[in-house]
Amino acid sequence: MDVLVAGGHGQIARKLLELLAADGHTARGLIRKPEHAPDLEARGAVPVLGDLENDPSLVPYVEGADAVVFAAGAGPGSGDERKRTVDLGGALKLIAAAQQTGVRRYVMISSVGAQAPESASGSMRAYLQAKAEADAALVKSELDWTIVRPGPLTNDPGTGLVHVSTELGGRAPVPREDVAAVIAEVLRAPNTIGVTFELFGGDVPSADAIRAL
Repeated sequence: MDVLVAGGHGQIARKLLELLAADGHTARGLIRKPEHAPDLEARGAVPVLGDLENDPSLVPYVEGADAVVFAAGAGPGSGDERKRTVDLGGALKLIAAAQQTGVRRYVMISSVGAQAPESASGSMRAYLQAKAEADAALVKSELDWTIVRPGPLTNDPGTGLVHVSTELGGRAPVPREDVAAVIAEVLRAPNTIGVTFELFGGDVPSADAIRAL
């Protein structure tokens, strides 16, 4: 399987690319800075240079893929405008490129709270609003989508044990490594198509949790 990961140098993306490459897939990471390429290559991934935020189209990067993963984000230190151009605008560009190239499978890394952005305040509200709009656009796209909404992310070592729920509104932390492992499972699990679920640390092996959705 050829998988393009947008936001390819993010912490979750790098671990995901490493997992996919180790499983024998063509793992391509879309990155903006050439100096990040050696890091991806060291993980067995293929760096793809492109600007998610400013390129008018992502079609040249998506062509040939079997699936795409949106793992990009403007980051906590960014202003509201960049959350619109990256977290929303980048996701919309990836949807359009998938539609134009006939790539059906699209996995979105979203966030808990995206079902009710109005309940947040400040920069978090802008972030969740961008995520909510991106998720809604993906649902309407008629692609084979899955929306994964992790809880607050930590840099703790992954445990391989998670809790997933299609009942939205929960909140609990989850290691970034476990988010990457779950995304890898989602990509090979057809039962997750058309499903939005929250993801937290838990006590169920990732593969079992995903199969049970």
